[in-house]
Amino acid sequence: MTRYEPWSLLNQLQRELERSFEGSRAGTDTAATAEWTPAVDIKEETGRYILWADLPGVNPENIEIMMENGILTLKGERQTEATVRREGLKRVERVYGSFYRRFSLPDTADAEGITARCKNGVLEISIPKKAVGQPRKITVVGEG
Repeated sequence: MTRYEPWSLLNQLQRELERSFEGSRAGTDTAATAEWTPAVDIKEETGRYILWADLPGVNPENIEIMMENGILTLKGERQTEATVRREGLKRVERVYGSFYRRFSLPDTADAEGITARCKNGVLEISIPKKAVGQPRKITVVGEG
C-alpha cells in the first residue's frame, strides 16, 4: 500500500530549486546546456520505479547515467550522420547534439541497484526501491 501525498511534487520541486541555488552560491557551475530534450515517462511499481526515455538514433555508448545525492542525471549525444548531405534536403526536423535531463528520486530509491538497457531507441532505467521496515505495534504494559 502506497501513501498518497498530494504535495510531494511541489516539495520535490522546491528541493531541486534549493539545490540549484546552493550550487551557484558555492561558486560551482552546475548548469549544463542541451540542444534537445528527450521525452520521458516515469512509472512507479510496487518494488521499483521505471523511467523510459525516447532516444532514437542515439548510440548506447553515447549515453551517460549518473546517480548522486538523490539526483539521477541522464545525458548524452545524438551525432549527425556524416553521409547525409544537407544541400538537397527540403525539410529538416530531426535534431542532433547533446541532451541533458535530471530527476530527483525519493529516499526509497536504491542507487546501488539501478540498471539500464536500450532497445529500439528507448532507454529503460529500472530503479529498485529499498526495503522499508513495517510499522510495529508496541503493547503498553501497566503495573498494578
